[in-house]
Amino acid sequence: MRNASLHNMKSHDCHVFMQRLLPLAFRDLLPTNVWNVLTELSQFFRDLCSSKLHVDDIVRLENNISEILCKMERVFPPTFFNVMEHLPVHLPMELKLGGPVQYRWMYDYERYDIVHRNHVSSCVQK
Repeated sequence: MRNASLHNMKSHDCHVFMQRLLPLAFRDLLPTNVWNVLTELSQFFRDLCSSKLHVDDIVRLENNISEILCKMERVFPPTFFNVMEHLPVHLPMELKLGGPVQYRWMYDYERYDIVHRNHVSSCVQK
């Protein structure tokens, strides 16, 4: 940390920080209403990134994100919000269309390697 800011974090580091560490790090530092909103947002992204989801889970995510963003509008000043804060509204629909996100966040050769390993292991088990 330099000047109370984080630097040189990779994409995976940011996801782990936002989904797992953010609620723990700010539990005692923030007012309860602010901490609750950040925890709900972290839980939304953790659920969004899970490997197994049912359609009713995705519907729940669609409903919850609008409520979470409304709570954020009550807590944070209007200058905090830009186009990026609206993006999570569209992510559950993308999840419906594209399936679990871990397969779309990989490079093509990583995706091929996982599919190939799963196919080989299923053939060996038969």
